[in-house]
Amino acid sequence: MLKDADGTDARILVVDDEKAIVELLTSLLSSEGFQVLPFTKPLEALLACSQEGFDLAIVDLMMPEMNGFELCSKMRMITTAPILFLSAKDGETDQVAGLTLGADDYITKPFKPRELVARVKAHLRRVDYSSGTPRARCRKSDIEINRRGHEAFLLGEQLTLTPKEFGVLELLVRRAGEPISGEEIFESVWKEKYDSSGANSVMVHIRHLREKLSEIDSSREYIKTVWGVGYKLIVSATPHQETPSSEANPHEA
Repeated sequence: MLKDADGTDARILVVDDEKAIVELLTSLLSSEGFQVLPFTKPLEALLACSQEGFDLAIVDLMMPEMNGFELCSKMRMITTAPILFLSAKDGETDQVAGLTLGADDYITKPFKPRELVARVKAHLRRVDYSSGTPRARCRKSDIEINRRGHEAFLLGEQLTLTPKEFGVLELLVRRAGEPISGEEIFESVWKEKYDSSGANSVMVHIRHLREKLSEIDSSREYIKTVWGVGYKLIVSATPHQETPSSEANPHEA
């Protein structure tokens, strides 16, 4: 399974009026660990784009209902996610036009599966690290974060979170498995200088998050206290395998 840097769990929107192409891309991308949103109708894809969001789109250029150029223009009014054109046309004029309208890449048919996957991963890495902007959606340990919608889900059930609770959980999910100090959590989420009051705020929010996660799934621990460091989201714990966390404030390194 791919790690964050390669876009695991990224949502890929696929739009092509040829059902066989959509099925091929869905199979290819799913096998690489991506979540695929497949569409053969551009208008349905545009609706999904505005309602659900995605991390990267692969759009066919020639479609009867709405061509790829028009769809790309409308999508660019909603999202900055990478858009890759897929087309049987390899003319320079079409490629330039697509890139001018806001597309990030142009792949000609017939395409080589390994090359297409490599380009998808490259664009996702560029979004994650070069621009410093996290993906709109991230999923770890049965928790899914939707940054655009400011929503969080555990096992598909939505969590009711305050803005600060959402910020803390998003940071933990985005860096799942990595211990994060209370100081870093506070300064990242509260945007204030860390002090004793900040330490207490983080501790209280962590406790509330644990309670809310437990209301949906009490069989396992999701957030663990790492003594002397801070807190981390457990990536692959199984029920009752982890020792219970204490609510005493950890001594941040």
